[in-house]
Amino acid sequence: MKTILVDAIGALVVKDEGVFEDMHALLETFPNRKLVLTGANDDQFTKFGLDKVPYEVFTLKHDPEKTDPAYFRILLKHYDLLPSDVVYFEHNKDAMACAQAVGITTMFYDEHKQDLAELKQFLETHLES
Repeated sequence: MKTILVDAIGALVVKDEGVFEDMHALLETFPNRKLVLTGANDDQFTKFGLDKVPYEVFTLKHDPEKTDPAYFRILLKHYDLLPSDVVYFEHNKDAMACAQAVGITTMFYDEHKQDLAELKQFLETHLES
């Protein structure tokens, strides 16, 4: 079963508001493992409320950033996953491109539109394959 890689800030976590509960409810409809991806360091982890998210959080504390393909290679190695074992949604187009560069199926998630129907369709489509 594929793992869902969840963008932290700008997707699951809304700045100054906390966990986006509607997204959390959508993610809970899928039995797949979820990993929340961030670059947050220790101070940012608490400041942004990442200690309150309902899933395991993966961070490399900005070394490297998610805008470096190495971030995703390290993530995959850490969890002993292949790119085909995961799907990912991300609000940062540069980070999205880096995930795609290592072979991860990725969707751009527009943090301003918060289109959960589009996200649901992406997950349904790519978790089946």
